Amino acid sequence: MTETHVELPGSRRPSKSDARRLRDVDPHAHIEVTITLKAPALPDVTAASEPALTPEEFAQRYGAASGDVHTVEAVLRGYGLTTEELAPDRRSLRMSGTAAAMESAFHPGLGIYHNAEQGEFRGREGTLKVPAELAGIVTGVFGLDQRRVAHRRSAQPAESMGRPLTPAQLEVLYNFPSGDCAGQSVAIAEFGAPLQSGSFLAPAYLADDVRAFCAAQGRALPNIEIVSVDLSPLTAAQLHSLPANVGNVVLDETGEVMMDVEIVAALCANATVYVYFASFDQKGWVDLLTQVASGQPATPVCLSISYGLAEDSPDWSAAALQAINNGLQAAALQGITVCVSAGDDGSGANMSGAQAHVEFPASSPNVLAIGGTMLTGSAASEVVWWESPGRRTTKGGGATGGGVSTLFARPGWQSVSVPSLNRGGIDGRVVPDVAALAGPPLYNLILDGQPSPNGGTSASAPLWASLIARINAALPADKRQRFIAPLLYAQDADGKPQGQSACRDITSGQNASHPKPGKGYSAGPGYDAVTGWGVPDGKALLAALTRA
Repeated sequence: MTETHVELPGSRRPSKSDARRLRDVDPHAHIEVTITLKAPALPDVTAASEPALTPEEFAQRYGAASGDVHTVEAVLRGYGLTTEELAPDRRSLRMSGTAAAMESAFHPGLGIYHNAEQGEFRGREGTLKVPAELAGIVTGVFGLDQRRVAHRRSAQPAESMGRPLTPAQLEVLYNFPSGDCAGQSVAIAEFGAPLQSGSFLAPAYLADDVRAFCAAQGRALPNIEIVSVDLSPLTAAQLHSLPANVGNVVLDETGEVMMDVEIVAALCANATVYVYFASFDQKGWVDLLTQVASGQPATPVCLSISYGLAEDSPDWSAAALQAINNGLQAAALQGITVCVSAGDDGSGANMSGAQAHVEFPASSPNVLAIGGTMLTGSAASEVVWWESPGRRTTKGGGATGGGVSTLFARPGWQSVSVPSLNRGGIDGRVVPDVAALAGPPLYNLILDGQPSPNGGTSASAPLWASLIARINAALPADKRQRFIAPLLYAQDADGKPQGQSACRDITSGQNASHPKPGKGYSAGPGYDAVTGWGVPDGKALLAALTRA
């Protein structure tokens, strides 16, 4: 008998060790999925890349064939699915239907699961299948499994850390060029958390906090637009109406949002800031990157991402890693520098065992990976961020992520030599590229009307995004809108890497997580796997990018 379905490569989801299956999904439940499609391979991004593509040029060159799109729609309509939208880049399709229709189309074996972090959520185990007619056309189906793969990267304040730094002090510390980012668009990625049985609750966006923070710092308030991808943020009124036990968790998640926005707002007073909100499952990642790279509502010069997960975590599927990396590559080809925090759990990346790990998407060769530092009295004593035990705990602690990827080969433009700590490790992408303040004395911020110092590499990423936007506004027209990571490794007229002259080298510290893996990478002269080229010298970076 002819098989109606075939296995979808890269779709395997293992059982989640901390979750138990409670029951089957209601067959009448409405589900929306994002389906990625076979499309032309994307070229590698190098320092000598062609001028940035427009979203329209990208879709024309790299979108899926119209015939394949029509085939997918026609076949899946036969299983009861409805088309919601063909993505503007023509590389994915959103479709919806009942859980029963999804079972018929993809054989996921959906269930309702429970764990301590998420409560109840929809999930699956094993591999998906697709109708045989779609073999080789459909490359991924996302949204059936809602397990969390976007963990925030903010640190818990230390007991004694000195006075947190203001935007003006950060500008001095990192020698920002003058300007207010006039004419620039800056994007920020935020992800929502499920806090009630079977539903996602987004973090809140507290507009009054941003206004109060900018006013307190003597900064103009930029134009801030909320972009709802898969969910909308709660308002202050909705947050304050929640039961205390739920509201406290939402406020904790909201701290990430407000830190990102306040840092960018204060450093980019005349920019337009787009804050994208998506669900923290694999579908949310794919959809958010698709929307940003499609220029909806505008093509930004940079995107700040303060979330991630160990690249080899079983919660990532191979298909999702590929789809998300494709989204990051699409952004880079359009000149968008995606600034991603390297993580706050040191060399272990919150994984167990004796191996060192790095986080994704920081390990992607299509992003600018941002590590963390801390101050011990002055800029002269800025060192690698490491607080015992080199990872986050309920009692504090944390350390910058950094190391060598086990999944992504070292890109040709990353001309550095850093061996992996893991026996038999590949010559992988090295993380991070650069760094900025993450630990003490932290950042001066406001949350829910109150002073709320915060940090982590979550703060380092929006700081770098702000600097890139400010520099982009000051660059000659033919030097703007470029993915800058490869440029930092390119040689200048004196034969030195641009990053060496554009950054202040950090030479002291390490990122070992304890008790496991108990080893880490160390800082030293030049490039290293804890702070990259170092922290920015903004004016020197502007000069370097003007020459490059």
